[in-house]
Amino acid sequence: MSEIIKTTILGLFFGTFGTTLGGILGVVIKKQSNKFLSFILSFASGLMMAVICFDLIPEALEITNLINALIGIVLGIVAMIFCDLIVEKKFNQKFSKSKNTLLKTGIIVSIGLAIHNFPEGLAIGSGFEASMRLGLSLALAICLHDIPEGISMSVPMKNGGMKVSKIIFYVILSGVTTGIGAFFGAIVGSISETVIAMCLSFAAGAMLYIVSGELIPESNKLYHGRMTALGNMMGFIIGIFATII
Repeated sequence: MSEIIKTTILGLFFGTFGTTLGGILGVVIKKQSNKFLSFILSFASGLMMAVICFDLIPEALEITNLINALIGIVLGIVAMIFCDLIVEKKFNQKFSKSKNTLLKTGIIVSIGLAIHNFPEGLAIGSGFEASMRLGLSLALAICLHDIPEGISMSVPMKNGGMKVSKIIFYVILSGVTTGIGAFFGAIVGSISETVIAMCLSFAAGAMLYIVSGELIPESNKLYHGRMTALGNMMGFIIGIFATII
């Protein structure tokens, strides 16, 4: 039980730290550079791809067979698509009549992040059940990925007239679901090695969708240039070193 509590605390820390840091940067920096944001997004995508390729999938395949791993990956992708559909359809309709579109955007992003952070926490929890090194690699990758998300949440809220204290509160709140996900990931992962493998492959699928469907398209949208490609390659190379340490 103490290990599950420890994993939950670590998931909560890394989940809230990244989004909170991003939220603070979004509030403090008066003019955000698209070039810088694009670099952070692409760096996070490269780092996450390295974790997927050299940690999550190989670790899952060592424990279980290819079929189980593929099922987990597909389930992870489907879960993230489902999260996106909820945010786009339900919450956009809910706030469509709001006069302050910037504030509406910030609220929608915060709800979306809270939903997305749960499977990320699940990945951290199951990662720690497999090994401390894998858990920390995942936690670091997700933490970096959460920084630009925190910025994307705080900037529209700030420009919409929300108080700084409230912005930081909502940013921290959106990261809490990572800790909840880590808690369930640790519980489920402790059942058997096959379940751990399924959780790891699920995390790989979820992160694959985040990279392919969110980070890379968003980074290219923000800035077209070599800096985006360099960020991606640097993240991937550093990710390789992180997985073998």
